[in-house]
Amino acid sequence: MPASPAALEALRTELVALLGERGVSADQKTRERASVDEATMSPILSEQLPLGLADLVASPSSADAIAATLQAAVRLGVPVTTRGKGTGNYGQGIPLHGGLVLDTSRARAVVEVGDGWITAEAGATMVALEQAAAAEGQQLWMYPSTAQSTIGGFLSGGSGGTGSISHGSNWEGFVTALDIALPGESELVHVEGDEAQPFVHTYGTAGVIARATVRLEPLQDWRAVYATFPTFERALTAVRTLRDTTPAPRLVSADRAEVAAKLPKDAGIDPTLASLRGIVDAAVLDESIELIEAAGGTVLDVREGLQQTTRVSMLSYNHPIWWLKRNTPDTEWFHVEVGGEALIDRIAEVEAVYPGAMLHIEAAHVGPIGMLTAPYTGAEDVYAGYPLLRDLGVRVHSPHQYYVDHGVEELVALKQQTDPQGLLNPGHVIDPSLVLSGGSTASAQPVVPGFGK
Repeated sequence: MPASPAALEALRTELVALLGERGVSADQKTRERASVDEATMSPILSEQLPLGLADLVASPSSADAIAATLQAAVRLGVPVTTRGKGTGNYGQGIPLHGGLVLDTSRARAVVEVGDGWITAEAGATMVALEQAAAAEGQQLWMYPSTAQSTIGGFLSGGSGGTGSISHGSNWEGFVTALDIALPGESELVHVEGDEAQPFVHTYGTAGVIARATVRLEPLQDWRAVYATFPTFERALTAVRTLRDTTPAPRLVSADRAEVAAKLPKDAGIDPTLASLRGIVDAAVLDESIELIEAAGGTVLDVREGLQQTTRVSMLSYNHPIWWLKRNTPDTEWFHVEVGGEALIDRIAEVEAVYPGAMLHIEAAHVGPIGMLTAPYTGAEDVYAGYPLLRDLGVRVHSPHQYYVDHGVEELVALKQQTDPQGLLNPGHVIDPSLVLSGGSTASAQPVVPGFGK
């Protein structure tokens, strides 16, 4: 699978002519930066690093240039791993077989905003899309917790975030159309509706998202709400009641005091108490405050404006775990992505699965989801907890693997059509027969299908 030195040099020469000297690099530091993502969030994956190193990095500045770059690599038999900003994936963006890293983050044009939709190139950031939509009195259905993520990266590797309480994952109607770069196709291939969905959350293994059209809705008047609770259990009650307000919140997150103490200092976060942060519609702000107080909480602050709601988003999903890891360097932490009402109803039993475990929780349309984190003692201990969690009624997704684990059979069939040479992000798709009952694989890396990142 690795490309020959002659093929790599030929590709470098062709890409310089196509993209200019600044558009392609064989510099060691550039290649190293383009070959890492958030795999270090997993101690299991960290033990395996480095997993791969790019031979070349290309940075096309338009959707059409993305397609031309891909064609040049495929024609010379060079593997291609597509990259946004590398902020959210756990190894899925690492070039396991070297070759070319196709960095789409310079193709950042917001093409058009329409009534209920927005079109942008793959490198446009989610916050740029949100700002463009707001200027037209609209808002994105959803965006990831890292608002500076690119739309291409979010659609290829993420699954949900702020707004998911109402709209679910990014493969549940968020995407209306894609322009895909495919091996052997000189121009972008336009797909809409159901034909676009198979390319979502597949890490660029079947095609490269160069341009996307996603759904908007009428702009709402949001408020960032910060509250504290004497116990985490009371915060959980508020998570459940807040999600059922109408209009629904855009986000509700909560953490134990031990995690809240590691978050960035903020007047809205008391490091000695459990913390809840929410993004609620101004129309139900008073009702939301009443629900928080009824659960035993105290509202510390209410803030207005996109900058403030974005800040709340940046303290959701795996971000609190990132801050916990950063601010307790003497402890190595792992986390498991979990979901289900048992996270509220049976919290003591859930956290007891792992010694020292703490739950970060999010309200979601499918019931609460969260990150269960604990001190790391070894991979076998982590995996041994999965069946115990399922016995409690908890959905489990393992972030400690770098394969596509959503719709694997459908992806393999699609990839046989679009990428018969197997040059798109090789090593990140496994044989569906390796997925065993109970959500593990025959390899060393468990895959738990059915619960996306």
